[in-house]
Amino acid sequence: MKNLLSLLASFLFAVPLFAQVPYNSAVPNGYTKKAAVSEQVGLTQVTIIYHRPAVRGREGKIWGGVVHKGFIDQGFGNRKPAPWRAGANENTVIEFDNDVKIEGQSLPKGKYGLFIAYDPLESIVIFSKRSDAWGSFFYDEKEDALRVKVKPRPVEKSVETLKYEFTDQTPNSAVIALSWEKLSIPFKVEVDYLKQQFDAFLAESQNPRGFTPQGLNIAAGWTLQNDYQLEKGLEWATLATGPKFPGDPTSFPALSTKALILDKLGKSDEAAAVIKTALPFGSVVELQQFGRQLLAAKKPQAALEVFQFNYSKNPNQFAALTGMARGLSANGEYAKALDFANRALPLAPNDSARQAVQAMIEKLKAGRDIN
Repeated sequence: MKNLLSLLASFLFAVPLFAQVPYNSAVPNGYTKKAAVSEQVGLTQVTIIYHRPAVRGREGKIWGGVVHKGFIDQGFGNRKPAPWRAGANENTVIEFDNDVKIEGQSLPKGKYGLFIAYDPLESIVIFSKRSDAWGSFFYDEKEDALRVKVKPRPVEKSVETLKYEFTDQTPNSAVIALSWEKLSIPFKVEVDYLKQQFDAFLAESQNPRGFTPQGLNIAAGWTLQNDYQLEKGLEWATLATGPKFPGDPTSFPALSTKALILDKLGKSDEAAAVIKTALPFGSVVELQQFGRQLLAAKKPQAALEVFQFNYSKNPNQFAALTGMARGLSANGEYAKALDFANRALPLAPNDSARQAVQAMIEKLKAGRDIN
């Protein structure tokens, strides 16, 4: 009886411990830590949840050993040829909250199991619609959403514990690299940043936060800056400067944005008319900035007219004087520009402004444009 009770006690203690192993609530096994990394690519949030196995003295035995080559029957699960789980324990999971392109191929937003069929020359990165399994024991290629081929890269310093990183980032892309031991497997993620940003502005323009001339002007200015959906930008700028709610016909920033969009759309006469309407509402700084925008748009004569209006309205202001210097210089009138730069110098508000004007003077003396 004593031996029977001991056996039963051992069984009762053992069963709960064994039953807990596959679940997320299980205690760490000491070798693989659960981790997450998440960053924005454009306006798309990309999140990877994975376990981090360690090398633990197995240098030279990871790739092609611990990480098997290609697809193999792992002796468990559905017994179909399967790739590596791209981490340890349950599925490595990658999630995108917007549509993306992976190595140039489209992938809809969603949550995916991430797998890799390793090969030293060309590995296959797999995005599976199944993201809740344990490892790749039940992997089925019929559930693949996308496969892309990438070239593994050697790394100089050995990485003891597997990690995922976002590298080579641009406004609309990033490279996600899995690194372990002395090898990295990278894949590029791209998003349609302009479309996503435009869609965000479009949504904002249709809710209370968009019912202001300031909000509409920001959206219109973005279309101008990115040369994207200019007709919609003109619509927003027109609404922002209209006589009815939510417009403000005295808003110089919105009027100047409208004029620049009209000009970019080839409607130069309409742009000139809007500029004339806008000028009386501009402050000395706003007029200076608008003149410089016209210079950047390769409109030196129109810019000079704005600078001249600013000077007539604010004859003793530093910004108005430097504006005249820039406008005259852009039109090749270096001697006259030099006179205005010399007059601006003693009015410089700080050392950096003084140094900037001094540099203008030196260029004008040498017969060079200061813009």
